[in-house]
Amino acid sequence: MNLIICSDRDPVRNRWQAALSGQHDIFHASVLRDLGILLREAQPDLLLLHRTMVDLETVGRLCRNMAHCRLFVLSDRPDNNEGLALLRLGVVGYANTYIAPARLQEAVRVILTGSVWVGQQLMAHLIRTSLGGGKGASGSPETAAGSRRDRILPELSDREFQIASLVAQGLTNPQIAHRLEITERTVKAHLSAIYAKTGTRGRLNLALLLHGTEQS
Repeated sequence: MNLIICSDRDPVRNRWQAALSGQHDIFHASVLRDLGILLREAQPDLLLLHRTMVDLETVGRLCRNMAHCRLFVLSDRPDNNEGLALLRLGVVGYANTYIAPARLQEAVRVILTGSVWVGQQLMAHLIRTSLGGGKGASGSPETAAGSRRDRILPELSDREFQIASLVAQGLTNPQIAHRLEITERTVKAHLSAIYAKTGTRGRLNLALLLHGTEQS
């Protein structure tokens, strides 16, 4: 896979390069003019773009013009409103500029499989915004879907179904851990099993499944 990393700061580009080197063919751009040339010549699969380089209008133009390249924006101070605005423009990834190397590797892998990558807080906000806070006419997903759970999600254990329902309400991993009085590591382990058993690829996909169950 061909990747472009674009930032006007050498330390930022070097940080991303170090995290992703050896896994992809990586091209660097430090100014938008060079980025334009690389987009035409390198035929990249993914562009990692530093938010400081562009305004929202430029992001929208890039998303419209990059037919075969996905756009992953990294911000020094990410916030939910900016993240939602970028997702609406067509961005498929949004994270902190200084995301941990292992998380950056995971984010790139997820995006290149066709999924969207955002942080937990934004994902929770997105679920609440898109699905009305995890509640429909029948109440919470856990209550409404419970009567149909054995028919639709029989493979989940009681604890897994409980955690899936809390995800569908927009809770983050730390919030779920606090609510259930378990460790965040245990929540992550359960989520891995839940994704595998349900064939979902992330929190939003899982939330949509649970809400679909609620409405069936």
